[in-house]
Amino acid sequence: MGACMALCSLASCASCLCGSAPCLVCGCCPSSNNSTVTRLVFSFFLLLGTMVSVIMILPGMETQLRKIPGFCQGGATILGIENQVKCDVIVGYKSVYRMCFAMACFFFLFSAIMIRVRNSRDPRAVIQNGFWFFKFLILVGITVGAFFIPDGAFNSVWFYFGLVGSFIFILIQLILLIDFAHSWNKIWAENAEETQNKCWFAGLLSFTVLHYALAFSAVVLFYIYYTQPDDCTEHKVFISLNLIFCLIISVVSILPKIQEAQPHSGLLQASLISLYTMYVTWSAMTNNPNRKCNPSLLSLVSHANTTATQPTASPGSGHVQWWDAQGIVGLVIFLFCTLYASIRSSSNAQVNKLMQTEEGTGSGGKGVVGEDGVRRAVDNEEENVTYSYSFFHFHLCLASLYIMMTLTNWYQPDTTTQAMQSTMPAVWVKMCSSWLGLGLYLWTLIAPLIFPDRDFN
Repeated sequence: MGACMALCSLASCASCLCGSAPCLVCGCCPSSNNSTVTRLVFSFFLLLGTMVSVIMILPGMETQLRKIPGFCQGGATILGIENQVKCDVIVGYKSVYRMCFAMACFFFLFSAIMIRVRNSRDPRAVIQNGFWFFKFLILVGITVGAFFIPDGAFNSVWFYFGLVGSFIFILIQLILLIDFAHSWNKIWAENAEETQNKCWFAGLLSFTVLHYALAFSAVVLFYIYYTQPDDCTEHKVFISLNLIFCLIISVVSILPKIQEAQPHSGLLQASLISLYTMYVTWSAMTNNPNRKCNPSLLSLVSHANTTATQPTASPGSGHVQWWDAQGIVGLVIFLFCTLYASIRSSSNAQVNKLMQTEEGTGSGGKGVVGEDGVRRAVDNEEENVTYSYSFFHFHLCLASLYIMMTLTNWYQPDTTTQAMQSTMPAVWVKMCSSWLGLGLYLWTLIAPLIFPDRDFN
């Protein structure tokens, strides 16, 4: 009897893995709409690959693998068995590059396949919303193949792909943060007006003050620790420019004409964007190869000698600091934006246009229980898709490149010396993305005044 029940359970799981709706996760998702569940599962694939990449760069990973008899070249051996695996290839930045290359290829493949899918009646929509087991096998297969890519120029070339992809992804992150801030301000302001409860306004004010306090505290710390009286001119320019730009967007956001055109714009959004801008500025400065202008966080906390705690990444040096504070913060922001992009249902028409989504009609559909007793997701895309399948996968492809750069601290691999070095291109990519992002936010404020006939709500 138990065996029969187990076989029935496996059969239901198989139908979910190969069927047209991701019913395996329907019961635990915040929404049971097919579109939301599908995005969550694809995001889970990305997070799974991120976890594998993180494991591969953990300190001592190569040492532990060498202890496995008959596994690593130069490690413990078994009589009659020759070690074949080069553990220095499957751990460290090489493994991160190959893992993220596999994820980028996987999502780019689906981005190409899903171009111009209009509704769930398209045969390609069945592939998008189902066959999860086979898609997982495809991802595993691409990953295995990626580890057979010879070193050569692959690492150096893929580094520049990572720079470009990460630049675009940072802009997408900023768009999502702007959308989140607008939705946050709108919901709390409407709650305050409907309930006549001043606590909602107090909450908005508190978070606005907190964001500005953190942002301007960061500016002060940047001037203290990341500049020198006779050096670090670039850092002085970066910090000063972004401080001025943040002040400009803050002032513009509360101008009477802006408030009249966009009643829900305000200092909450400007404060959050300012805080994110300061994070990007900090992240950029940590990639400056001049260690006099780029002290390690450990040395700042312990007041120790910078060169003692973090040696200069000179050519030929095998020392790489994989984990630092800006990388961890970057991962946290990445996780938030990925989850938000998967469940978001924006009411902003311009954001929906930029992100290739439709205005949300609510995602409170209740799962449908089929004849086999399995709870399945509701197909809410019979008439029109609620998001661009192709753009969503392209977004995850860019996210894979951003993860690659973040986990390797944006270091540039040197194939001749097998070293990792901080480079100025990474600095300029981050700074340019912050300036372009600030310009984009400023445009969302002034666009209704320049084009009064258009609907920017």
